[in-house]
Amino acid sequence: MPLQSIAMKESTVDIRSPQKFTGGWLEAHQQAKDNLEPVFIPLTPYADDRGWSLMNLLAGAMDHNGQINFSVQYPGAIKAWHRHDLQTDFWTCIQGNLKVGIHRESDGATWLQVMGEKTPGMLLIPPPLWHGATPVGNESAGLLYYMTHLFNAEKPDEHRRDWDSIEGFPWGIRHG
Repeated sequence: MPLQSIAMKESTVDIRSPQKFTGGWLEAHQQAKDNLEPVFIPLTPYADDRGWSLMNLLAGAMDHNGQINFSVQYPGAIKAWHRHDLQTDFWTCIQGNLKVGIHRESDGATWLQVMGEKTPGMLLIPPPLWHGATPVGNESAGLLYYMTHLFNAEKPDEHRRDWDSIEGFPWGIRHG
């Protein structure tokens, strides 16, 4: 569904930006879990005349209980909303750009982070926060993510709700 076909209402939710964190991965993970809030860790690309790279991603944060996945979202697709009981997600957009929504049901706190090639970083999303994403613009977006728990097809650690079930979340372009 193209973004142009989304009927945009005036936002009825108070949208926040995730806290930026400049410490280590383990400290960021603990802070996200303790505060039940997303944490965004800005990443600095290493660049020279051969190209660029993001280095030392998740150094010390991964263990044998988790897994790494890569997902591509097509323009206009909205993958939302879902949450977990156990796992924390570590998201970084390495192709294109993503608009990420995060929502805490207990008090209605809602966050929005645009991340990707122009704003490189790692977004930590602890349980039980609802979250989802859509590509920004007319390009696909590639999401590289680490989950702290292996996927179990027999008993998935995932709850879902409709993409438009958090009234007023601005999945489309916000003008002004």
